[in-house]
Amino acid sequence: MSSPLNAATTPANFTLLWVIIVCFVLLQGLSIVLCQTLATQIQQPIAQEQVVLIRTLLYVLTIVLFPLTRLIRYSQVRLNQTMPGEKTAQQRYFFTVLVSQVLISSVGLFGFILFIVGDTFNTLIIFSGLALLGFFLYRPLQAEYDSIVAALTHSD
Repeated sequence: MSSPLNAATTPANFTLLWVIIVCFVLLQGLSIVLCQTLATQIQQPIAQEQVVLIRTLLYVLTIVLFPLTRLIRYSQVRLNQTMPGEKTAQQRYFFTVLVSQVLISSVGLFGFILFIVGDTFNTLIIFSGLALLGFFLYRPLQAEYDSIVAALTHSD
């Protein structure tokens, strides 16, 4: 049986998480560069009314996604503290942060999709900026990780 601590509670535990976040950020940057350089080749414009409808729906989804991601993350942290199991605090927290980052990265994808269907470069930048904000808001936090470690240590 492994200890829930398994590793020190230092920010070094976050190395893989930060690598993943940097990859998400680089993918977001790559999509902007791709859209800027290959705009005419990748755009498949549809009727402007449909673009406006899709944009509106994706803005609403983005507005809902931010607090929903926060709620999911909060719930996962609490479950990580209370659920029995063999997984270490680091494994539990890794999954929590990964889920948050994947959910928020979809916001950047919304901008890319809108650009493909004929929306402007400004819309791509707005959605990319929101995704970058989400990457920052839902980054690994030492206090969350420490709370999981403390809860698992006290449950032994």
